Amino acid sequence: MDSELAQQPPKIYSGEEVQAGDEDRPLIELRQVVKDYDTAAGRFVALKGVDLKIGAGEFVSIVGKSGSGKTTLINMLTGIDRPTKGEIYVNGNAIHNLSEGEIAMWRGVNMGVVFQFFQLLPMLSVLENVILPMDVCNVHSRSERQARALHLLQQVGLADQAHIFPNKLSGGQQQCAAIARALANDPPIIATDEPTGNLDSKGAEMVMRLFEDLVSQGKTILMVTHDSELALRANRKITIADGAII
Repeated sequence: MDSELAQQPPKIYSGEEVQAGDEDRPLIELRQVVKDYDTAAGRFVALKGVDLKIGAGEFVSIVGKSGSGKTTLINMLTGIDRPTKGEIYVNGNAIHNLSEGEIAMWRGVNMGVVFQFFQLLPMLSVLENVILPMDVCNVHSRSERQARALHLLQQVGLADQAHIFPNKLSGGQQQCAAIARALANDPPIIATDEPTGNLDSKGAEMVMRLFEDLVSQGKTILMVTHDSELALRANRKITIADGAII
């Protein structure tokens, strides 16, 4: 990214930032993480004492059968959900101790989240969707926000589609727009849950190449996927079954 467009917004860190290649200090660490839910059928344990370390600059795929706990795991890593027991550290932050307001602010500038169903706002243009996270987190001036959003859309091959609405894009293009939005605040980590699940092979390839390019730029990517072939394109594969990493 151009230096003027890659300004780092304020981040909540409790320690020194972990850099790619720093093998002694994991970027992400889960310590004995348990997550259970009360259901009509009784207590369901989704995660069972998970220990996990992920280094900066890794491209990690998370695979497992439906109901294995892989989406719950990604929700723990992003702070979307909280552990019942255990500790979660991301870039020196004990995110299990943050309040709801603190974790929302933290996630806004430290974690880009990409969903299976894109979740682009249909009443906003593609450009406005990418600008939105910068508006919410009050990052950059208004003119800089538009310039950065256009730059990100150019990176994902959508600069010429900036002013149209998301429903005019193909599935693959919508997912690329969602990735550009996830990069708006230049987070060090991108977390994705089945990012190619609704795409054809061409769209899936477009997204995977974009992920590989982001990893080459030093981003850390966590990808939940059911596709075993795509999982192998990550640098590391984590398999989860019955709430435990195997």
